[in-house]
Amino acid sequence: MLELQDLVKVYPGPVAALQGVRLTIGEGMFGLLGPNGAGKTTLMRVVAGLLEPTSGRVVLDGEDVTERPQRIWARLGYLPQEFGFYPHLTGQAMLAHLLALKGVEAPGGMKNLVNELLERVNLSFAAKRKVKTYSGGMRQRLGLAQAIAGNPRLIIVDEPTAGLDPEERFRFYRLLAELASDRIVILSTHIVEDVSVLCSKFAVIRQGRVMALTTPAQARSLISGRIYQGTAATPADLAAIAHSRHVTQSILVEGRHQLRLFEPEGDAPAGFLPVEPSLEDAYFVLTRDDVGRELPA
Repeated sequence: MLELQDLVKVYPGPVAALQGVRLTIGEGMFGLLGPNGAGKTTLMRVVAGLLEPTSGRVVLDGEDVTERPQRIWARLGYLPQEFGFYPHLTGQAMLAHLLALKGVEAPGGMKNLVNELLERVNLSFAAKRKVKTYSGGMRQRLGLAQAIAGNPRLIIVDEPTAGLDPEERFRFYRLLAELASDRIVILSTHIVEDVSVLCSKFAVIRQGRVMALTTPAQARSLISGRIYQGTAATPADLAAIAHSRHVTQSILVEGRHQLRLFEPEGDAPAGFLPVEPSLEDAYFVLTRDDVGRELPA
């Protein structure tokens, strides 16, 4: 179990990137969902022991690892948002280099371990290709290969599907789901679909604070009967509705704007009909102070 106890991180300025984050995370896939700049990467770097918190504690399986982060490194697999590779190395050589830097032990030989890891992330076919020829999804899978080396207890992946095409995204989903069967995996993302597909539980973070700790089903249930959908016939209608209503989504369909509205009292504009809420609708509500306070306690 991973416990984050009142984590605060203040940068010079001062800028409060984390403001008392408290979470308890068990085995399985846990989502950390929030907009860019919400504090997700700062939180992941603190948990990974790469950044010292201003105050608070990180406790893994009962052991406080805050002051001695090296205690967590042997049990950690980390795929940061930006991962640098040497483009002229082959995938095989790049992974071997990364494992050597991490100090990963390979009783059966480094070459065998590298090949096993590449096979696990479905990159065996490209083992001898140069990394510069890899697609974005292939580079992410190569990064995941180094993260899972050594059978870590805790895996952190930060914005892993940003920029991936749908096929690569779902391939990555399958890999993460397999990894989460017997360990703690934290998925930090601003993409609601990532959480909807993978996470049975997630936290919404905004401006360094945890706004909600919930499940996808609970989040949707919270706004059930309060989401309406309709069409904005003209740009003037669109502007007027956006100004006076809580628009959770705006979708252009055949040149017309389809709007989804959060209406806590059910007083939707004429022509707007009730629809089943989506996790995107719930995310909008949970990250907006002016909307969230209208929800029932």
